[in-house]
Amino acid sequence: MSDSHGFLDEAIFTYFKECDEIWHAGDFGDVELLDALKKFKPVRGVYGNIDGAEIRAELPWEIEWECEGLPVYMIHIGGYPGGYERGVKQKLAKIRPKLFIAGHSHILRVMRDQQLDGMLHMNPGACGHKGWHAMRTLLRFTIEAAKISNVEAIELGPRGHQKPQKTL
Repeated sequence: MSDSHGFLDEAIFTYFKECDEIWHAGDFGDVELLDALKKFKPVRGVYGNIDGAEIRAELPWEIEWECEGLPVYMIHIGGYPGGYERGVKQKLAKIRPKLFIAGHSHILRVMRDQQLDGMLHMNPGACGHKGWHAMRTLLRFTIEAAKISNVEAIELGPRGHQKPQKTL
């Protein structure tokens, strides 16, 4: 998930019920949202450009780790194949993840970068109401034995025009 901007949809608890971890690619919006997610499941995340000092004190700007033998790299502002942010393509070429996760654009994308050995790029879109996206989205997937499977794009509903109530 990414770009919640302070809004936590109750449906997330249903969609992620069977997940081992929640991965958030930045722009949480407030520390209460991060705390609510951490009470539900372990959270891996990075801070985004709108996140304040409390979230920045808890989370890194970027993170790399291995999940079930699969090297993963996450950063909030990363771009995508053919349009990476400055310095990101060089970082990816150096660390060689098999999965690259970025947020920020509010556009759900899942695509391979053939120039980087078929690395899978995922942007879950935005699950909050702030921004210009039309539909609030998440991604859910499985990683087992260094393989990604069961990738699902989940639509939470349209972005509202009024300020939504927090469900924390």
